[in-house]
Amino acid sequence: MTMTGLGLRPLRDSLNRKADAVQREFIAVSDRLKVIGLRLVESREDEHERLLAEQETLREQQTAVAAEVNRWREHARQVMTQGQPEKLRIYLARLVTEADAALRPSIENTLRLLDAPEEELAAPADYGYDDVPVTPAGRLIERARIEYDLRGSDPAPRQRAAVEFAHRSGLAQNEAVIAQIEAAHDDPDPIVREVAILTTVQLHRFRAMNLADLGASHESVKRLAHINHPAAIPPLIEVLTNPRSGYVEGEEDINAGSRMVALTRLIEWHTAAARAAVQGRMFDRDPRIVRVAARALELFPGDWQGPLKRAATPAP
Repeated sequence: MTMTGLGLRPLRDSLNRKADAVQREFIAVSDRLKVIGLRLVESREDEHERLLAEQETLREQQTAVAAEVNRWREHARQVMTQGQPEKLRIYLARLVTEADAALRPSIENTLRLLDAPEEELAAPADYGYDDVPVTPAGRLIERARIEYDLRGSDPAPRQRAAVEFAHRSGLAQNEAVIAQIEAAHDDPDPIVREVAILTTVQLHRFRAMNLADLGASHESVKRLAHINHPAAIPPLIEVLTNPRSGYVEGEEDINAGSRMVALTRLIEWHTAAARAAVQGRMFDRDPRIVRVAARALELFPGDWQGPLKRAATPAP
């Protein structure tokens, strides 16, 4: 396995994604310039000078952002053309000083691979973290360590990665996969922790809503109830608002217990979305759900604006 195949292409992709992110900033500045141009045509005399000054500032910003896009595109090209490892090492050592916190791990990982023994390079899925097994869960955890998209300020890529992982065939039914993802809740890297928590939520959501075994489904609902992260709220609402049947020890049953767990945890979450879900249960088919929902709305009239208390036990 060559260094190019193992370390440089992922780094090149990360650098290009960095350029893409800056490109979006360029587009936003350009859109703002169009608005200013239209306003100048119709502006009053007393605001004309202010708009001209803002236009000039935006043009300077646009030029600077364009230069930054080109700089990161050039870096993406240059990392593939350095040739000798020593030249590449010097280039990457300089590049890492320019990188932001989201991009730096990918560069540092490539620097580490330059000095890795041949046996490590021969294992393309092993990123060098000996405590993380080479499994689908392990690969997701390592992506969270080094991929620019997952390490940026926008949480959407992390959420997408979690959803995609949970919907891969068989993973939500694999207890070892779930245990490995949950173990990463204690990782020292905050991005890894967030990806692990979001993925755990999606894995248990899938199980709660799809398993015919209502016993296993109920265990996942309880795990969702113990996760002290707002990402757990939508799956709990989904459980509460979707009565369904299945089997418990071979006998047909319904998910009434799971729905009650979801209801009581949503009352504790005490958000606007939780209140709307509770309000919607006033005509539920389960009279116990109706009674608990009505009592909650009686005890807590008005807006719900945040948790009544934190989860009784830490997130798994």
